[in-house]
Amino acid sequence: MKGATAVGAIFEPVQPLTTFEETVDRLGTAIRLGLLEPGARLPPERELAEQLGISRSTLRQALTTLVQSGHLVSLRGRSGGTFVSEDPPLASTGRLRPDWRECLDQRVAIECGAALLAAERRSSPAALDAMEEAIGHMDHPVTDFEVYRRADVRFHIGLAEATGTPRIIAQMTEVQGEMSEIIGLIAHPDLVLAHSNDEHRKIVACVRKGDGLAAVKVLRAHLAGTEHILAGLLPAGAAL
Repeated sequence: MKGATAVGAIFEPVQPLTTFEETVDRLGTAIRLGLLEPGARLPPERELAEQLGISRSTLRQALTTLVQSGHLVSLRGRSGGTFVSEDPPLASTGRLRPDWRECLDQRVAIECGAALLAAERRSSPAALDAMEEAIGHMDHPVTDFEVYRRADVRFHIGLAEATGTPRIIAQMTEVQGEMSEIIGLIAHPDLVLAHSNDEHRKIVACVRKGDGLAAVKVLRAHLAGTEHILAGLLPAGAAL
């Protein structure tokens, strides 16, 4: 699997900070592009973790996510291992708006700015309480993604409400509506959702302490994680 340069690059050490998301991104993209062909067997877990420079627990989370999304298949037994699915999700069944990358950029600008202002002002404790209530809803087992997503939207709009600025609230509402359309086209593995909600919890803690820079750092990593998951799991037709 190391013969071709492009394939070899897949198994270079993953950079820190967003190792889980970047691993999903890298392997999912390689499968989508055909660099890892249907039926191809991944290296053993210990070897693959060493090649990527990540912990085995992080690797397991990424592999489980890709199994749940249909990109990989995990087989037990003497001839078992982790294999690329014979029929990975390569073709888009929906249409992705042509300006989806601009939507992601706008989301970064609006949300990071809102986090900074919310931490500086802390003018609405009720908004922060509502954000924590939304986190509680997202902690429950996800049987219906739409329920999770509604709580997710409430969380992010709550961040805008914590700024006390109506225009930012309106812009956040618009961004969340556009993101729902984009996010609806990808898989939603439980591990990804749990990881995302852990970051929600950290963001609220930073805002409550008035640490805007820390809130922005966590939020930017949170949004980058979504971008990585989109890049790794979006069907080929949608990612062009």
